[in-house]
Amino acid sequence: MRRRDLLTLLAGAAAWPLAARAQDPEKLRRVVVLMGIANDAEAQARVQALRQELQGSGWTEGRNIQIDYMFANGDVERMNVNAKEAVASRPDLILAVTNPALQAIRNATHGQPILFLQVSDPVGGGFVESLAHPGGNITGFTNFEPDIGGKWLQTLKEVAPAVERVAVVLHPETSAHAGFLRAAQTASVALGIRVTPLGVRNVNEIARAIAQFALLPKGGLIVAPHPLTRGQLTVDLAAHHRLPAIYPFGFHAREGGLVSYGIDQIDQWRRAATYVDRILRGTNPANLPVQQPTKYELMINLKTARALGLEVSPMLLGRADEVIE
Repeated sequence: MRRRDLLTLLAGAAAWPLAARAQDPEKLRRVVVLMGIANDAEAQARVQALRQELQGSGWTEGRNIQIDYMFANGDVERMNVNAKEAVASRPDLILAVTNPALQAIRNATHGQPILFLQVSDPVGGGFVESLAHPGGNITGFTNFEPDIGGKWLQTLKEVAPAVERVAVVLHPETSAHAGFLRAAQTASVALGIRVTPLGVRNVNEIARAIAQFALLPKGGLIVAPHPLTRGQLTVDLAAHHRLPAIYPFGFHAREGGLVSYGIDQIDQWRRAATYVDRILRGTNPANLPVQQPTKYELMINLKTARALGLEVSPMLLGRADEVIE
């Protein structure tokens, strides 16, 4: 069955209230997961973690739960279309993964239960009233608060001490990115670094902006989390232009990025299963506090460091959670 036909079927089959469905534990619940990223190995690992945890809570796909995934491959317009289709299908719960996906869902509905993952600064973005008391129909799991921008800059300076100019590769319409930029600019004063934004909206703009920035020496990059910047492109561009760069997620370092500092995403998806379980059993999202990361991971790719002519200090290597040779 085609996805559009499936979603049309869901619209007719899921029209009764959530509270009524929550009274019967064997009634089939329907969950739609809106993902801004591509359906690749990283995404599948997260999906599998969610499935395993839900299984442990008594949710078996095909028996009492059905989960449909919609991937946007970093295309914001595609996300908006997917969000409208997801809302029209009237599922019991919508999982919105990343800030753009949450914004798209928020624009499409103000009533259906929404659980978010991998979202930065949900209070500043206007998605929830507070972390402790989110209010409304939305709750979830954050990945970064604004002050992480300063930590990224400090870590990059430790890895590449000669850096004097740093560009923050960001998406101008993602509100959390403004906070990352401000934090980096604040931290830059003590570090003697000039920080500038590189606003990008598509992959072509990423390539042009980084190439232009690389024309002057002693530059480096902070790559902000976004479906656009998630793939191999920013890693390849940084290598091509010989720019030391720090990334938000470990897979960037494993794929050749110099250094990453961010959350364990698989762990967040496992933890999110507990909220999926509670919401499907009738808990109002407004009564579930937004959960923050419990651990950040530092990963350093020594192969990339050597290619850039960098010697990483033993102290920094000792702090790393993973060193890639």
